[in-house]
Amino acid sequence: MSIQKRLLAKGSAYESPYYVIKGEQKGPVCMITAGIHGREKAGILAAQKFQNIRLKRGTLILVPIVNKKAYLLNRRGFPGCPDLNRTFPYKTDRRPRHQLADQLLHLARTFRPDLTLDLHEANGFYKKDKSKLGQTIINIPKSPTVTSSKKVAARINKMIDNSVHHFSVAQNVVPRSFRLAMARSLGCKAITIETSMSLRLKTRIKYHEEIVKMFLKEMGLIDKNIKHLVEIIQPSPRD
Repeated sequence: MSIQKRLLAKGSAYESPYYVIKGEQKGPVCMITAGIHGREKAGILAAQKFQNIRLKRGTLILVPIVNKKAYLLNRRGFPGCPDLNRTFPYKTDRRPRHQLADQLLHLARTFRPDLTLDLHEANGFYKKDKSKLGQTIINIPKSPTVTSSKKVAARINKMIDNSVHHFSVAQNVVPRSFRLAMARSLGCKAITIETSMSLRLKTRIKYHEEIVKMFLKEMGLIDKNIKHLVEIIQPSPRD
């Protein structure tokens, strides 16, 4: 069991920490990204909770704040790059349109994750208005991840009383998004998780946290009997 803190885009203006967390046994690799859009705080705060996770097996690549420059500005993007999630290649022979996108793909290419979870936030509720993406688990069409996403959605929805707030499993292709680049350029499975910004921040963080935990259980990285995140978090090392 080990946790290594490293730097994404080291030495550049976009430098941000990420973590390589290895379990007690070999197993699948999961990559979690958050903060591609800097103002989407719930995914970032949920991802940070997994920095000291204790894995039963496998490896977790955790990037809590991909777009630190936008995060510090509290904006979706930053001057010169209004939306980082539209700068990734959509074909194998194309290059990213931004240095940070290139660095994130290089990290993914290094570890070749079996599954990537990209945490986001969106407006509205998909159950109420299909033009909105709030409360969705989004897959590439016909991806094998659709089956596991439906299982996770069914489980998280049992925790949500208001049916309008239930998560739906959606399938779409967003050109030049990180999820599409992972699927087409690297051949990796990738899912986008969108909570609704119409909900309280505390609630959105909890939904992200629970959904990530459910996927980690599905992959066997953590024990299926664990109910609370605190049970799989080891104490942070003191400075």
